[in-house]
Amino acid sequence: MNKTININLGGYFFHIDETAYQKLRRYLDAISKSLSDDPQGKNEIIADIEARISELLSEKITEARQVVNEQDISNIIKIMGEPEDYEENETGYTDNSSSYQRKKTSNRKLYRDGDDKFLGGVAAGVGHYLGIDAIWLRLLLIALFFSAGFGFLIYIILWVLLPEATTTAEKLEMEGEHVTIDNIEKKIREEFSAIKETLEDGANNVKKKVADGFQKNGKKATSGLQELIGVIGIIFSVLFNMIGKFIGVIIIIFSSIILVLLFLAIFSLGSFELLGYGEDFINLPNFMFDSLIPYWVLAIALFVLIGFPFLILFVLGLRIISSNIKKLGKTVSLSLLGIWIIALLTLLFTGIELGTSSAYNGTKISASELVIKPTDTLHLEMINDDMLFFQETLTRSSKRVFVSDNKLEKIYSTNIKVAVEKSNSETSSIKIRKVSEGRNKTKATENATGIDYKYEEAQNTLQLNGFFLSHLTYRFSDEVVYATIYIPENSTVFLDKTTQSFLYNIASIDSMYDADMVGHYFKMTDKGLDCTDCIEKPII
Repeated sequence: MNKTININLGGYFFHIDETAYQKLRRYLDAISKSLSDDPQGKNEIIADIEARISELLSEKITEARQVVNEQDISNIIKIMGEPEDYEENETGYTDNSSSYQRKKTSNRKLYRDGDDKFLGGVAAGVGHYLGIDAIWLRLLLIALFFSAGFGFLIYIILWVLLPEATTTAEKLEMEGEHVTIDNIEKKIREEFSAIKETLEDGANNVKKKVADGFQKNGKKATSGLQELIGVIGIIFSVLFNMIGKFIGVIIIIFSSIILVLLFLAIFSLGSFELLGYGEDFINLPNFMFDSLIPYWVLAIALFVLIGFPFLILFVLGLRIISSNIKKLGKTVSLSLLGIWIIALLTLLFTGIELGTSSAYNGTKISASELVIKPTDTLHLEMINDDMLFFQETLTRSSKRVFVSDNKLEKIYSTNIKVAVEKSNSETSSIKIRKVSEGRNKTKATENATGIDYKYEEAQNTLQLNGFFLSHLTYRFSDEVVYATIYIPENSTVFLDKTTQSFLYNIASIDSMYDADMVGHYFKMTDKGLDCTDCIEKPII
């Protein structure tokens, strides 16, 4: 009669007779001695061997027979291999991976591969089981998701149902290899080599690759609810990560476009300036021509002022996409900030110059008599040069456009104000008052003198240009032309419909709005213009 002993092997309790126990202990001691000179993963190897033996014993023990005997241990040693076999193959472990081949078996088991996972390791695990690369399964799942819409559902179901291969024995089973001492030792060596290569910087929080025990499939599976909650958490984490990456790509694209456009614009400005054609080819503000600073320097300052923030955004986008991109160093950051401040001060100085360039108003006045007789009716109308700039409806506006007059670039404006007043003499006359701006009174008056405005008197009709031209460099100046027609008392004037938007503060006896006066005849009286053909409103 043999004594029975209770032992804890791989996290499970077994009843084993004394003879079998002694044989098992000698077997494990022999394995331990063979690994005594190996500092890498000895404890992990022993733990996995015990876990594998525990699994094999659990398969052999039935309800009818609970005690492990010597024959059971002998059968297990045949499966696991003798320690002497392990020692003979030990020299091959330091060779390249191509120098030995682990024996494959068709008895694969389906697990999730936690070492090669994108989300849960489902595709990698199924790939091991089917013997194909995981990338093709991932592409298939993506295609099913976008085409049929159920690829994601399949993945979630497999994620919940399949256990993860955590122990070395499970990983060997997943890859279709025999769980022997030799294969367990090789697998652990490979894992330690991979960890060493991945963590060259000395990370201290490496997750334990090999579990401490070999447990049954039922006990090591996570509960369905707990697993589902974990899956949902990972999904949201991945989604937020993808959204962040997408935002990073948008930032990179947007900032790159702005930087390229700014560079092309500044390069063009600088090229024309160096060639001496800046003023002829490029329409720039007056202050940039008159500034003490060359306008190509101002253009570079403008590029720095706008471009540097987008450069920072570009780097930020790169850092969002890749954690390998390091942030700008302190020296570089301070240098960029200094350059940006210099550009800002340069443009502020130029902006002050812009303000002073229009600090004064200048006026140029010209007057001449009209040949119309006091007894005749003066027809007043506005005309435009459609060959110069076509407008379907001629209206007063402060908007200014560029036109070419005799191959010279000029500013076209319709900011003209027309008024009709009582003359102090028996003759009719017209006074043109042109107003412009400048950095001083003399310059402002010079600018006003340069305004090109014309009118023409033909028989009893006075045709006023509905536009005026000015020099290109004064396009930011506030310019206006006042045309005032003086007619003697009892003289009649007809306001053509073309004058509707140009009339300005005309005094009439009936206090009519300027826009309502067009298309009517008016007689000049001592109190102002009196409409002679207007229909009087009935008195209620």
